[in-house]
Amino acid sequence: MKRIIIMGASSGIGLEVARLYIERGYCVGVCARRLEPLEQLRSLAPERVYIRHIDVCSDNAPQELGQLIEEMGGLDIYLHSSGVGWQSLSLSEETSRETLEVNAVGFTRMIDYVFEYFARRGRGQLCAITSIAGTRGLGPAAVYSASKAYQACYLQALSQLLRIRELPEVQITEIRPGFVDTPLLSGGGHYPMLMRAEVVAQTIVQAINRGERVRTIDWRYRILVGLWRLVPRVLWERIALSF
Repeated sequence: MKRIIIMGASSGIGLEVARLYIERGYCVGVCARRLEPLEQLRSLAPERVYIRHIDVCSDNAPQELGQLIEEMGGLDIYLHSSGVGWQSLSLSEETSRETLEVNAVGFTRMIDYVFEYFARRGRGQLCAITSIAGTRGLGPAAVYSASKAYQACYLQALSQLLRIRELPEVQITEIRPGFVDTPLLSGGGHYPMLMRAEVVAQTIVQAINRGERVRTIDWRYRILVGLWRLVPRVLWERIALSF
């Protein structure tokens, strides 16, 4: 029985991915700041679903994760689905700080711990949900897009580090969704090509099981990102994006 831990499984994409892996018979560890949704997941298969209250912004989060791994008897796959973000044409120190604390500091804290765990073990799959927002700087979501660019760059650096440290049995999978109908987008606004979390979760499970290095969800966003990359910087900065 393979073992997977999903960080940020209390809502949205993480919750839907957890449900799919539970249905597939995996031993599943689910972590988040809110315990009630995790209890509901455990009720689906109490004998093989483990829950843990973990806040990635807490200094003791890696220790809590380590205890969960020990309780589960080990770990084969880790999926980091924890994240926050806001869109606004005004810059707020408070929201910027929280975004960076969760999406950069907390992300690095947990990814580093799992990376070294898999390195010691000699095998494992480290997966993280980033965003297409990290492929270009987006004015209406400046800090969020910058934090996602950081995540993508960090995962790329870790992939290179695996080669340097000669760890061929450790894999890294990066998932780049576009707009997904989750509580993260509950603040209003018009989001083009909005995708259902259930459908996105199915694609994520497929990408993880195939061991893909990077998966952009879905084909429409792959085309969009490809077009974005063709736009020269001087023109990109003149585009008045809104969503």
